[in-house]
Amino acid sequence: MFNGSRKYSPLPSSPSSSRASSSSSLPTAPRRSPRALQRHSSLLSQYSSLLESYTEGEIRQLISALVERYSQAMNSGGHELPLFPRAGSRRKRARARHKPCALKELEVSVSELGLGYESDETVLFRYCSGTCEAALRSYDLSLKSMRSRKKIKKEKVRARPCCRPLAYDDDVSFLDAYNRYYTVNELSAKECGCV
Repeated sequence: MFNGSRKYSPLPSSPSSSRASSSSSLPTAPRRSPRALQRHSSLLSQYSSLLESYTEGEIRQLISALVERYSQAMNSGGHELPLFPRAGSRRKRARARHKPCALKELEVSVSELGLGYESDETVLFRYCSGTCEAALRSYDLSLKSMRSRKKIKKEKVRARPCCRPLAYDDDVSFLDAYNRYYTVNELSAKECGCV
């Protein structure tokens, strides 16, 4: 009935159990491994089967992202990555998400604008940033409802207002690296709002 290659360790015996076992002719039961080890091995088998479904390139991307995150944490003065984010950081992120739509500015070179011009001249770039939760209109609520009911499926539509320029600054003129004169219109925001 039992395979001879298996090894069984006897259960720890007490004086009363040794008397009972000597009187019975039942074989000793195999010793179970602790539940924590079984849970650990099942997690390992789940993770190994999960990792087998990824390609080698995807695993490399995952590892490089984790290494980059770890090095950023080490460079910022952290000694280890927290397993669970602190509640305070969650509140800060929530507050940052609900900043109202406002005009911001940044001084950049013309080359950094990404318009294809090569120039070392700097310009004041004004842009709109923030959320528009308070500006929901009937249109936005109805559009959201239609999307949730799958009436609108494939079109790319936004069911909430977006922080965008309402008006633009004057045209911006500059010389490029080859001494050619250019004028760009509607480059910087002058006024922002929820559209």
